[in-house]
Amino acid sequence: MRPIKILADSTADLSQELLAKYDIDVIPLTVTLDEKPYKDGIEISAKDIFKTYKEKKILPKTSAVSVSEYTEIFTEWVEKGYDIVHFTISSSMSACYQNACIAAVEIGHVWTIDSANLSTGIGLLVLLAAELAAKGESAEAVSKHIAEAKTRVDASFILDQLEFLHKGGRCSGVAALGANLLKLKPCISVENGAMKVGKKYRGSFEKCAFEYVKDKLEGNDNIDTSRIFLTWTGVDQKLIKEIEKEMKKYKKFGEILVTEAGSTVSGHCGPGTFGVLYFRKENK
Repeated sequence: MRPIKILADSTADLSQELLAKYDIDVIPLTVTLDEKPYKDGIEISAKDIFKTYKEKKILPKTSAVSVSEYTEIFTEWVEKGYDIVHFTISSSMSACYQNACIAAVEIGHVWTIDSANLSTGIGLLVLLAAELAAKGESAEAVSKHIAEAKTRVDASFILDQLEFLHKGGRCSGVAALGANLLKLKPCISVENGAMKVGKKYRGSFEKCAFEYVKDKLEGNDNIDTSRIFLTWTGVDQKLIKEIEKEMKKYKKFGEILVTEAGSTVSGHCGPGTFGVLYFRKENK
């Protein structure tokens, strides 16, 4: 049986430490900011995006990985004797999955997975795949296991402001104005591969953050507590540490992985965004 190489688009938002620990390689999307293209996570960061927006009111545009880019990278690993399991952001949010499938058919030995998610909602699946591969599972077996697991990903974020969503055309000006006046902090969840607006919290960001964590974790017996992500962008680190401490009050987690969201999520949601992401025990 051929060894397996786990690959993921940069939208998985996994830290360099996790990528190294699990031997995962990332294929970056292209982020264009102020008419200049950059490789996501390599040549540009969330701080660059926030700084440019503050100074020039310019938002980034993201481009899917091209078929030729996928073909080049897949070919390299297949020629080394590997089977590839590759994860993309939800196919409803990007053309990455479609492009990866085109390249995979041409090359062979590639299992392309539509994560139906974003950020560390993808990351949860990627780490699980890496663990299964390390146990000796075949690429086909890993792919089948992930097909079931992705139905159990619980991914959501709370936003401090709607300016980035509004400027990016994903939120009406009336809605953004109303939310700001009422100090509303909406929760965005990922359902069936698409982003949905959930509960709208009211008050200061810190107050809403703790309410959101309580809503997600308190009394929830359907959480797989072996691993949970606390993923953020543009949030004060003191608050992140307080949130992590608060999470531990509700559940005893095997590990809490604190990660910073990359340019794609940051460019869409803006600063003051964080979420808790985990596997449910059952798909309810």
